[in-house]
Amino acid sequence: MTVDVSELWNRYRLKKDMETRNQLAEHYLPLIKIVAGRLAISLPTHIDKDDLINSGFFGLIDAIERFEINRNIKFETYASVRVRGAMIDYLRSKDWIPVTMRQKIRKYEQVVCQLESELGRSATDEELASALNISLKELKTLFEQINSTTVVPLEEYLQTNNLEAIDSNPAETAEYRELKETLAKVIDRLPEKERLVVSLYYYDELTLKEISLILKLSEARISQLHTKAIFRMRGYLAKIKSSLM
Repeated sequence: MTVDVSELWNRYRLKKDMETRNQLAEHYLPLIKIVAGRLAISLPTHIDKDDLINSGFFGLIDAIERFEINRNIKFETYASVRVRGAMIDYLRSKDWIPVTMRQKIRKYEQVVCQLESELGRSATDEELASALNISLKELKTLFEQINSTTVVPLEEYLQTNNLEAIDSNPAETAEYRELKETLAKVIDRLPEKERLVVSLYYYDELTLKEISLILKLSEARISQLHTKAIFRMRGYLAKIKSSLM
């Protein structure tokens, strides 16, 4: 039996009843799996994808209850942000990154930001190892550890979860556009391969496997390029953010 989604939305707008809400949620369940699949790419293997899906369901319900059907925005776009946000909140609540690893990540990010600000370009592995006072082999090991703990690293900078404010407040809309423009400039600073990976992953919404086929590199290598790019961007964006506060 084919579900008439428009009819469901009209009924829910009038009645706000739980039965219709649940029917809408059932219709949009595949959206949760898509978001969970993309998010799971960056997670350690011990993170259960089913837990992500369960937490994402609450984000979907929240999206349905808050969504205004007469707004000029697709529900899938609105819901994806809510679902992803719910999943990330779940991951943060688990706090699965050890304190020592968190400290290493923070130090690496600070060094990348400072070094590349001084150089005015992307730092090489040799320059990063020297700045961290470790060998290239130790840098590779550190990077592999960092790579296994990166969770959708741009989420904290792409704060699109407050879609109501952005949609209704001209100041918020201008601020969001400015952020997107800044992000585009930061991406342009990346080395070519890292820039391609970031653009294909975040803008074209391809998986790392799909990107690996396009660039003819292993999926593991794409994951490394992704993480390297993110830490370059995080450091630079954090610097911009702090200068505005």
